[in-house]
Amino acid sequence: MHGSPPQGPLVVALAFDGAPMFELSIPAEIFGLPRPEFGADWYRFALVSADGAMVRTGHGWELSVDGDLTLLERADMIVIPGWRPANPEVPAALRAAMLAAHARGARLASICSGAFLLAELGLLDGRRATTHWLHAPLLAQRYPRIAVASDILYADGGDVLTSAGSAAGIDLLLHIVRQDYGVARANAVAKRLVLPAQREGDQRQYDDSLRPPQQTDRLAALMARILESPAEKWPVNRLAAEAGMSLRTVARAFAARAGCAPGT
Repeated sequence: MHGSPPQGPLVVALAFDGAPMFELSIPAEIFGLPRPEFGADWYRFALVSADGAMVRTGHGWELSVDGDLTLLERADMIVIPGWRPANPEVPAALRAAMLAAHARGARLASICSGAFLLAELGLLDGRRATTHWLHAPLLAQRYPRIAVASDILYADGGDVLTSAGSAAGIDLLLHIVRQDYGVARANAVAKRLVLPAQREGDQRQYDDSLRPPQQTDRLAALMARILESPAEKWPVNRLAAEAGMSLRTVARAFAARAGCAPGT
């Protein structure tokens, strides 16, 4: 019936201190936004933290949630935003809850570095998976049993799905809608978001064809060094000197590649 509250699959997104706000907003927008035109046959959505308490996102915003990890016991799908590549260890309670949910049939979908949480759980072993291109070398090095595909938008493993950098999470979740409810509904959601109806999972994450090759290579190598030494200070003047770029150019190029300004 038009306007009825949704009664479909329960999608739960995992929130934690330091979680990226944009990646939390993706499942909230796609699964949690009221869509009365679809009636009762649509997703239910909830946001959880480990203990049900508010969390402080990576942007410093305090975020209230709908419950604690017990909600995972009823979840049909769990969405994991960017996790912590430098320190990916999963707390015991979260580990147990995630593994129990997966064992009873819940789908798990990660956005960006959320793949590191799935990798820590051992759920990507022997599978093709992806993450943000910037983190892909570390994922492959730390978890050699994963077939890391560094240049695709998302990988669908059926019960476990992974996506590339932040915005690729939209492509993955639209792909899930397309699987669950068909092309027409997925296209309607994309249209409301003013997005292309579909980008295939194997589409390239980015295109360097319009960038100076040498400059791109220097910046990529520098970003790899930053990941290897996150405790070091990397002010923009150091980045510019080591990349051989001007302050303005390195700041602009860094933001375009990493999705944030240098030093953040």
